[in-house]
Amino acid sequence: MNAGATGREVVLRVYRGDANGGEEVAYTVPVETGMVVLDAIHWIQAHRAPDLAVRWNCKAAKCGSCSAEVNGKPALMCKSRLDHFPEGQPITVRPMKTFPIVRDLVTDVKWNYEINKRIAPFQPRANAEWRWQQSDIDRVQEFRKCIECFLCQDVCHVLRSHELKHQFAGPRFLVRIAGLEMHPIDGADRVPFLKDTAGIGLCNITKCCTEVCPEGITITDNAIIPLKERVVDRYYDPVQRVWRAITGAKDGT
Repeated sequence: MNAGATGREVVLRVYRGDANGGEEVAYTVPVETGMVVLDAIHWIQAHRAPDLAVRWNCKAAKCGSCSAEVNGKPALMCKSRLDHFPEGQPITVRPMKTFPIVRDLVTDVKWNYEINKRIAPFQPRANAEWRWQQSDIDRVQEFRKCIECFLCQDVCHVLRSHELKHQFAGPRFLVRIAGLEMHPIDGADRVPFLKDTAGIGLCNITKCCTEVCPEGITITDNAIIPLKERVVDRYYDPVQRVWRAITGAKDGT
């Protein structure tokens, strides 16, 4: 990479290691115009450490593969421009903390796909008319922009700090459920799943997931809060409790 040389160098402190432990190793990288962190990682692979493990694919912020923690913040390496960091200061690049390390910057994210399998798929209502308003389309279309980078899962304190993967599905899958629940002709009932399996009550809406989303999905306000309202309406609303007491209906019906 000779064209557009800036004459600058940047130090990347890259985590090297595996499940048994590791450390940050410093690499000095020449900076070219327009470089992103992923470019610097590739330079390191080409010139200093060919065995450096990193997951990537499109380099266009659409595959979600190159997720990492850059200076402590979950981010796509292909969207993290070097000229956005303070000049003269090292840049740390570490694997996502929430998931088990495979090697170097690669983590094992298969847990996410196991959660996904447990969500009831789209189920159109019987005799549903496949016509709806543009506003209905716009509402769910936002959730379909997710590229499954799992940065929201990584930053979520319920998963990251408290390690409650056995109780909480995480923001990515609350987004998926929101897209299904708010579909105008879907007929499946996922509210019990939200309460008892997805653990939506554990989310305290800090909005950190929204902050790191590279697609700009308003995860907290547009997905999680409306789903919380559905759970509250069914299970905790006092009027509904009285109605169930009168009619004999059970929770979740």
